[in-house]
Amino acid sequence: MRTNTLINMGLFASALLAGWSSAGAQSLNKHVNLWIGTGGHGHTYPGATVPFSMVQLSPDNGKGGWDWVSGYHISSDSIAGFSHMHLSGTGIGDWLDIAVMPLTQPVYKNQIDTRVKFSRENESARPGMYRVKLENGIEAALTATEHVGFHQYTFPQGTAQPTIRLDLDHTYNWDRPVDTEITIVNDSTLMGKRYSQGWANKQHVYFALRTSKPIRSYFFNGQESSGGSTPTIRIDNSTQRGRHAVNAQLVFDQTSAVQIKVALSMTDEQKALAALSEIPDWNFVRVQQEAAAKWETELDKIRVESTDEKLKTIFYTALYHTAVAPTLYSDQDGAYKNYKGQHRQMPNGGQRYTFFSLWDTFRALKPLFTITQPERYTDMLNSLLAFHDENGLLPVWDLSTFETNTMTGYHAVPVLADAVLKDWPGIDAERAYQAMRHSAFQEIREVPAYIQYGYVPQDVNGGSVTKTLEYAFDDYCISLVAKKLGKQEDYELFTKRAKNYVNHFDPKTGFMRAKYKNGQFVEPFDPFYSEHDFDKSQYIEGNAWQHSFFVPHDVRGLAKLFPNRNGLSKMLDNLFTAPSYMTGENQSPDASGFIGQYAHGNEPSHHIAYMYSYIGEAWKTQEKIRQIVDSMYHDRPDGYAGNEDAGQMSAWAVWSMMGLYPAAPVGGEYVFGSPSLDRAVISMPNGKIFTITAKNNSKTNVYIKSVTWNGQPYHKTFITHQDMLQGGELVFEMSATPNKRFGKDRSSWPTSMEN
Repeated sequence: MRTNTLINMGLFASALLAGWSSAGAQSLNKHVNLWIGTGGHGHTYPGATVPFSMVQLSPDNGKGGWDWVSGYHISSDSIAGFSHMHLSGTGIGDWLDIAVMPLTQPVYKNQIDTRVKFSRENESARPGMYRVKLENGIEAALTATEHVGFHQYTFPQGTAQPTIRLDLDHTYNWDRPVDTEITIVNDSTLMGKRYSQGWANKQHVYFALRTSKPIRSYFFNGQESSGGSTPTIRIDNSTQRGRHAVNAQLVFDQTSAVQIKVALSMTDEQKALAALSEIPDWNFVRVQQEAAAKWETELDKIRVESTDEKLKTIFYTALYHTAVAPTLYSDQDGAYKNYKGQHRQMPNGGQRYTFFSLWDTFRALKPLFTITQPERYTDMLNSLLAFHDENGLLPVWDLSTFETNTMTGYHAVPVLADAVLKDWPGIDAERAYQAMRHSAFQEIREVPAYIQYGYVPQDVNGGSVTKTLEYAFDDYCISLVAKKLGKQEDYELFTKRAKNYVNHFDPKTGFMRAKYKNGQFVEPFDPFYSEHDFDKSQYIEGNAWQHSFFVPHDVRGLAKLFPNRNGLSKMLDNLFTAPSYMTGENQSPDASGFIGQYAHGNEPSHHIAYMYSYIGEAWKTQEKIRQIVDSMYHDRPDGYAGNEDAGQMSAWAVWSMMGLYPAAPVGGEYVFGSPSLDRAVISMPNGKIFTITAKNNSKTNVYIKSVTWNGQPYHKTFITHQDMLQGGELVFEMSATPNKRFGKDRSSWPTSMEN
């Protein structure tokens, strides 16, 4: 957009330019590219939010389908509305609640196509700010606080009846309204509710909307009043109620700009009204600057250096995406209403969070939070325990406090176990342990069969191999907490269960294979075969190649199962060189980002390259990690190899670009990879500074020649969380040739059950 055009836009443009100027002055926000992930199958959104906010105010293209589950995809050229709740990087569409769309004039129809075309040249996004000029001349700017979305709409000159449409039936993909209500409180305030059914079977959102200009008239569901004209709003605070209204159009006198604030609550309408106080005035620039400052504070927790500006963009965009989910569910005072309709209060001034994509995020995102989120992580962990208290089990995939039961494992367990083992403050270890134990003895999700047979038989249900391997790892996590708490009998029980992965191993092929109840392997066997139907599959969202390596807690125990001494090493080598195809008529689209059969676009592969370091071949880990970073992360819309998955794909990059990774994500061991960045300065939760420096780093110098910590030679291939908490500097001396002696000695290897 030309500068002279913006100048002529008056107040709106001045605010907009001031906002962008402020954002541009921020030293780290400028490295965030919000278009990364909006293309390909990344499923992110570019809209305005603040860290872990209840509000994610973002444009929706008005299309359904897998690549529009976040509401937005870079391939679209239209916008149908700006809604206040979005899922980032998931594979299933939900939310998109409380949508607003500016119109150049009212439309007296209930069902209308609100899509308006726009050009990418007239669209911009920064942390905490989104802007677009639509083809009809309306310009929109969005920003947000934790509970309030702030809109600013400038209408083309001469617009006689500027109109804003509030749509509670803004419905794409899975979510459908079942009960809605809009109440006109006065000439500038509305409130209401949207109950819906979707992936989360019961959802409720309450809202309060306030306008900067008086509403001249309004109507519900596209209908004029019985008198033949839209009702005029009286200024005596009388209420007009649209009990089952799914949309309302608010008509204003001729004006250049209208601002609106939309506050959300999951408790009730009055709490939504109270939340409007988060933005006490109409200073859009100030709110946008405060949103940018919140992101600057978030990004400042890890300051990195690199001569490659693209790498810095990839890193800081990834760090941004690690601070989007989970999202706030409670009001400012910690009160909320769960999906059952029960009113609850988080204790000790805490907040309730939702949107826990645990199958993805237990691997790298949640361990990262033990470094980057000291001010929030206690509340997130206690939100998992609150879910347990309300539902009887820890969550598998919590959305709006509802158990979607999506994906496998009981992976709230490693999240809580990691926190307990790190002595995370504000967590009742005994309460957490009992909740973890409940997951391990639940009567659903094939756990009884797993206990009975020592594995999940394929003739009990599908996904059997994946379920067994993941349950075994989760049981290992429970064993560590049992040991810490002095529960010897449980420690022995869960240590035994952690070895259940051996029951799927086939020494003839080197793969983990499905078995029947009678102990026989399922035939025929094709390691390239993929079946996306979970009930028919043997491996969830992948094949035998990707899932046979999920034994992060006992890599050397896995190695001993191979008949040949170097069997695991050769199997890993073969993984990265095998043909990059899958067989089957219903292949999983989630398996993507292939290097051989390694599939970085989905989480089961994320630890695999680090396994070499557990068996004395750290140089291979270094080689593969740099290859993955360079080939799977880019500074363009399709910059992720698969779904961003609520922060996990980004967390992998944050860890690995610095040179570390929680390959066995419990207890705090971070395995060395190959640092892409020249330096990372990390603010640890206790206030200490931990610095990682890569000397002689380059595109070709991908191997670790030597390591020092605080100036002293360091021979381990990992560092612990406790060591990082001491602060200091870890220095990698990089080289173009592998140092095969580094990491060869057993004393340098990360922990494995089989030591």
